[in-house]
Amino acid sequence: MANRKKIVVPEAREALNQLKLEIANELGLTDYDNIDKGNLTSRQNGYVGGYMTKRLVEMAQTQMLNKNS
Repeated sequence: MANRKKIVVPEAREALNQLKLEIANELGLTDYDNIDKGNLTSRQNGYVGGYMTKRLVEMAQTQMLNKNS
């Protein structure tokens, strides 16, 4: 099975962490980086990952549109 935590561009790690914290904050999960994620529900943790993916796809689509115009 593939290692899903491997970041292809290691320099992007900080940007991904920042995005994760922004989204958690938007979802009302304040201080997300300092809390025990095991105490959160699967739904709460899943929302953060799901919204991260959604935002990254939107950003890629925007970049692709700008590149083609």
